[in-house]
Amino acid sequence: MSTSIDPARTPARERTAEPVGSRIFPWLVFALTFGLLLSDYMARQVLSAVFPFLKVAWGLTDTQLGSLTGIVSLTVGVLAVPLSLLGDRWGRSRAIVAMALLWSLATAASALAASYEQLMLARFLVGLGEAAYGSVGLAVVLMVFSPRRQASLSGAFMAGGSFGSVIGVFLGGILAVQLGWRWSFGIMAIIGFVLVACYALLVSDRELLRHQHPDNVALPTATGPRAPLRTLVSTPSVICAYVGSGLQLFLAGTFFAWMPSFLNRAYGLRPDKAGALAAVFILLMGVGMIVCGLLTDRVSRDRPIRKWSSAIVYALVALVFLSIGFALDPGPAQLLSIGVGIFFCAGTTGPAGAMVARLTPASIRATAFGTLTLVNNLLGLAAGPIVTGILADRLGLEGAMQVVPVVSVLAIAALVVGRRAYPRSIDRAAAMAA
Repeated sequence: MSTSIDPARTPARERTAEPVGSRIFPWLVFALTFGLLLSDYMARQVLSAVFPFLKVAWGLTDTQLGSLTGIVSLTVGVLAVPLSLLGDRWGRSRAIVAMALLWSLATAASALAASYEQLMLARFLVGLGEAAYGSVGLAVVLMVFSPRRQASLSGAFMAGGSFGSVIGVFLGGILAVQLGWRWSFGIMAIIGFVLVACYALLVSDRELLRHQHPDNVALPTATGPRAPLRTLVSTPSVICAYVGSGLQLFLAGTFFAWMPSFLNRAYGLRPDKAGALAAVFILLMGVGMIVCGLLTDRVSRDRPIRKWSSAIVYALVALVFLSIGFALDPGPAQLLSIGVGIFFCAGTTGPAGAMVARLTPASIRATAFGTLTLVNNLLGLAAGPIVTGILADRLGLEGAMQVVPVVSVLAIAALVVGRRAYPRSIDRAAAMAA
């Protein structure tokens, strides 16, 4: 018979002897893992800031430009599950270091590309390095914090994608204008190398296991029992969480890739100014992810099903304001409406992460988040830039942006179905865990 320690019943003197490191280390893990996520998206989205330069230098079409962005998300989506499974088995901290080193090297290679084909290859390698980072990184973060913070931590962690995109687009546009587009990639690579060195020195799998939060189910060793992979898709609700999240992130993928070009073409802004203004919108998206995650945890504290209701509301608000905004003529009213829509458009990220964590076993949690990453990229972050680029070649970029918000209708439908199935899915997940 195993025994466990209840922190609430432990004398204060005993509780204060150990927790100092326990309180500091989780936040150190969060800071470094979040920092690498910033680097991840800086390396991924800096390309958007140099679209105008590549279009002129190499005579690329919008479809080709969209493909350079989409290849990263497509690679991430296809390889997220197998590489996340490898991270669960090989060691999560070691996997993180290896992935970050690869995408930093590939970003450096992007700076040296002499043709569209060479840049496409470098971008594929960026995607290969980033493929499982979001899932493994989030699993590491949730491992050392209380489960009651799942939606907040998921939203805050994934908001790093928006903040990294902000830095990548903003800094990339300035560097491209001042030093040339190749330096935009070079600086992002240097930042990645510094962060990966810090992570390798300060975080290890042994320390992660030692600081695992007691309310989380203990993770087995590499030779111990693991939940079967079929539990990743064993309930209707978890499938709907994957699909609803992925469809909603179609909007985020589009804005990451095309917002600087939209502002450049619709408002006649120079690439650096368009990148700076686009960075403000992407920053709004990141803040929205954090705020929506915190709000979701608060309203669903006693009724977990409200996570689904929250996600539905966020997607609906984004649909309404983005549809109105892109139908308006260029001007302050359009920018305001688009800003409100972008604030909520990725608000489903925190609730979706919490739903997946609640409906899947802890022993394969990185693989579960890898499955979420797969769907997020295939339906969202990869599809958004590519489909929008194809539409822009036919309708113009402004016309394409008017069509994009319709995808939220499908996301809302998936979330509604998932909410209805949630009580039965929770019972089924609990029965499988017993």
